[in-house]
Amino acid sequence: MKRPILIHPDPRLKKICEPVADLSDDLCALADDMLETMYDAPGIGLAAPQVGVLSRLIVLDCVKEEGEAPRPLVMFNPEVTAQSDETSVYEEGCLSIPEQFADVTRPTEVEVAWIDQDGKARKEGFGGLWATCVQHEIDHLNGKLFIDYLKPLRRQMITRKMQKLKRERARA
Repeated sequence: MKRPILIHPDPRLKKICEPVADLSDDLCALADDMLETMYDAPGIGLAAPQVGVLSRLIVLDCVKEEGEAPRPLVMFNPEVTAQSDETSVYEEGCLSIPEQFADVTRPTEVEVAWIDQDGKARKEGFGGLWATCVQHEIDHLNGKLFIDYLKPLRRQMITRKMQKLKRERARA
């Protein structure tokens, strides 16, 4: 089931999420809903707070090549356990901040530990777009948005555009 995506500013997007203690059927269904919502948007990552759930859960799939099989990942309690000193700059966007993009500098490679949908502990290294995406989504779990990396004036400008967008959608 597709879920509505919260638009910034929304206080739920700035909250630190609670760790997932137990993989309930509801949480696994939420993960499936989030994947459907992400693919429909379309996006390459989505965090639970973006659909109004303050749990440490993210989904991502950075496969963009035509004809390449999708690789959906569901991560409960994801945590960066190691990161490269080398950094990369990617132009990031966010489903909670539609049609706004900005360059963000992050570590080029990260190692992430998480619990998968079967309750198994997993650990994997990510590079390139996957590394950027997983860091972006984990930031959401800590109440941080990509615009928080920007200079205050640019961040305020984007926030005002989002407030206007929310007003327009409320009228529609």
